[in-house]
Amino acid sequence: MAVQQMYPRLVVPDADTAIAFYTAAFGAELVERFTDGSGAVVHALLRAGPAVWAVKDGDAADPPPSGAGGVVLALYVDDPDAVAAAMVDGGATVVFPVSDHAYGDRAGRLADPFGHRWTVAARTEDLSPEQVQDRTERAYP
Repeated sequence: MAVQQMYPRLVVPDADTAIAFYTAAFGAELVERFTDGSGAVVHALLRAGPAVWAVKDGDAADPPPSGAGGVVLALYVDDPDAVAAAMVDGGATVVFPVSDHAYGDRAGRLADPFGHRWTVAARTEDLSPEQVQDRTERAYP
């Protein structure tokens, strides 16, 4: 058996509001959106460049998060400062601001209004794995 595709599905309290947020913050396009008989979103697929993810309204089977979970979604973008600003404009909060890091990225972490954490980053240097390890050990002893 071969895996054909994997993408995260984010459970949120209001999928249509989340779709609007991700469209504005990331320039995402809505690929598909399906609802149940009550109008609740059971699946909405979004795409921003090569990144693909889905959102759905929380329900009894999949309740929305009540706090920060154990997953951080990492998104490489052309301009992490601009994306972070767009996220904040849409209601996200800064976990740590976008800045240059020793491991060769300009990155920051934000929490979206739906309880999901995102790292937005851009590569600033092409480093070998050994260089990243060495710099990380020195920067975070």
